[in-house]
Amino acid sequence: MDFDHLFPHLTAASPWLFGVVALVAAFLLFIQKRNNLPPGPKRLPLLGNAHQLPTKTPWTTFGQWAKTYGNLIHVDLFGQPIIIINSRKIASELLDKRSAVYSDRPVIPIAEITELGNSLAFLHYNNAWRKQRKMLAQELTVSGVDQFQTLMEREWRVQVKNILKNPGSIFSETKWRAGVISMRALYGYCVHNPKDPMLAVPLEGIREFSRLSTPGMSLALRYLPRWTPGVTFFKDAANYHRLHVASVKTPYDWCRKNTKSGTALMPNLCCNIMEKSSTLDEAEHNQIYNALASALGGALESNASSALTFYINMILHPNVQRKGQAEIDAVVGSSRLPNISDQPNLPYVRAILAETLRIMPPIPLCIPHALNEDDIYEGYFLPKGAWVLPNIWHMLRDPDIYPDPAIFNPDRYNGDDDAMEQVKSPVFGFGRRGCPGRLFGENSLFALLATTLATCEILPGIDEDGNEVPPSGEYTTGTIRYVDRGDGFLSSQMG
Repeated sequence: MDFDHLFPHLTAASPWLFGVVALVAAFLLFIQKRNNLPPGPKRLPLLGNAHQLPTKTPWTTFGQWAKTYGNLIHVDLFGQPIIIINSRKIASELLDKRSAVYSDRPVIPIAEITELGNSLAFLHYNNAWRKQRKMLAQELTVSGVDQFQTLMEREWRVQVKNILKNPGSIFSETKWRAGVISMRALYGYCVHNPKDPMLAVPLEGIREFSRLSTPGMSLALRYLPRWTPGVTFFKDAANYHRLHVASVKTPYDWCRKNTKSGTALMPNLCCNIMEKSSTLDEAEHNQIYNALASALGGALESNASSALTFYINMILHPNVQRKGQAEIDAVVGSSRLPNISDQPNLPYVRAILAETLRIMPPIPLCIPHALNEDDIYEGYFLPKGAWVLPNIWHMLRDPDIYPDPAIFNPDRYNGDDDAMEQVKSPVFGFGRRGCPGRLFGENSLFALLATTLATCEILPGIDEDGNEVPPSGEYTTGTIRYVDRGDGFLSSQMG
């Protein structure tokens, strides 16, 4: 049939017409997908939900939104889609089972304008990330972590001894001892005192990072020009950049210099990784010290935060403290102190550890993931480039899973390691972005808990009139949460 004869005008205009049809179809498909985004609070033109995103404790607001919008929520910030996950189940199905799609990182302001963006935790999902993760994963195996058991046990015992001498030092001593373990294991460096700049500078850097990287601030600042009146972020970020470089470059250079002389104590991760590297050019050195930078940050933040959470909850729940002490007395006895190797035989102490992580995860809102391609989940459209925020705090306080979630109760696990794992796993991250140093962190925290329970009674502080002062339970509001004030102290059981 001769279509040119039947439709003479259509043939001439067909390229233009088909182009229009294609554009209309693409636009309609875009609108359809946009209408299939997960539910969320009503957006304003241009601003989206910018006026509703909290800059402090966003995890509590996102948890409250779950009551209205469900466990998968979409919000918008000046056109940037953000997906909030409030459910452990959804997080597992997306971030674990579809990790190839959800393992990227978005551009985070504090990482973008500092060298932090070159470290494992903040790298995009690329070859540099794979290389750095492989470096750490090869060293932080079961046998690799076992090399540091004696270090962990010794240092946490020293910490308890020092706090018994000076109960008012519980906060500073806990952060110092976590730093001593980290610097020794990572770089072979022995920290001599709390003012040692090799540790003092990284601790200051961690404080600044926590303040400058809160999700609400990160999301908002991405769209503000540097000259915005009243915004000191960019000036503060420049100061943090100097702290970060000094924090990670100084110990790395020290280890490089002192390995051959024997001054750097062995084993340590830095030396182990350098020995296994086939080409130690400057590019390779940069990869190693950036991988270690993430390991140092994780080690300093998680152990100290969880240790302080453990202390205040032992003061607030003396029955839990006594039950943990009784288990250690029955299993280990009084002739020696508990070791990390006793962990399988101390299920209640393991439950205390899990509950410590559940009641206040060190990082309540996970470092954002990002989609590297469009995805569909239960009919909802999740667009490429969207930020994905796993709300760990809410996942671990879901009343349907954890009755009376605000109560510290290790008995809720009934000694079930699978139930404890459901708590511990999200605290250490999801999918391919999970923390490679998880075993190191868990073993160190267990050593602290077991040593403290075996040797001390943890009691409230005393005011100037001799009255007990229970812990306030207040926490800092940054990305990394710390107990805000130190009311508790340790008193020897023998006293």
